[in-house]
Amino acid sequence: MAWIALVFAGLFEIVWASAMKQSHGFTRFWPSIITGLGMLVSFGLLASAMRVLPLGTAYTIWTGIGAVGAFVVGIMVFGEAMTAMRLLATGLIISGLVLMKLSTTG
Repeated sequence: MAWIALVFAGLFEIVWASAMKQSHGFTRFWPSIITGLGMLVSFGLLASAMRVLPLGTAYTIWTGIGAVGAFVVGIMVFGEAMTAMRLLATGLIISGLVLMKLSTTG
């Protein structure tokens, strides 16, 4: 159950990061509200997962899901560049997440 909470925490991190981009520095109302609510849900789920999972594992997986997800949203929604170097960097992040999961019991 902790792993499920952690995955959803990471997904909500993608939501709030994307909404923050659209808030234009918190000058737009609805994206700002979505950012705040997404943060609350994301942090709450992360805190729940940390009751069982080690700090290093939970935080690494959470930030990794957010980083990779934000990268994908940036390309697909905001038209950011998809270069070979950025893809390699993302692949390395994903490799690190897989290794962290494999090295953790619980």
